[in-house]
Amino acid sequence: MDYPKDEIKAANERAKAQLEKGPTAIAAHFDSSIGRLVIDLSTGLSIMFEPQAAQGLEEAKPEQLTEIEISPSGLGLHFPALDADLYLPSLLEGFMGSRKWIASQLGKSGGKSTSAAKSAAARSNGKRGGRPKKPRVADVA
Repeated sequence: MDYPKDEIKAANERAKAQLEKGPTAIAAHFDSSIGRLVIDLSTGLSIMFEPQAAQGLEEAKPEQLTEIEISPSGLGLHFPALDADLYLPSLLEGFMGSRKWIASQLGKSGGKSTSAAKSAAARSNGKRGGRPKKPRVADVA
């Protein structure tokens, strides 16, 4: 597929601006002794996090994290064994995945939380016969 020259030029300018804006990855590895991914940055700092916290790596086994490829720009990390990619600027901003994925992770943890108010509401709802049945499509029409 051929892209118009103006689109290519605009993409290159965005990439150049991103490279000037922040650090890049110069090395990355999985430290099995602490169970974390470690990314060394061009600024001399390193970041580390549990792989389960990042979209695409949630179910990764340690042996699948041993090979990590850094993109030529230093802005992307690729995990060949998982066919998963991470974008460094997003990681640095604290985004470990897409908005939809992050929302699903928050929903999972929210559903597991317990409080006195939640327990009381569940008991009260149970006394009234439980959660109301959802209407079937045939009943609504």
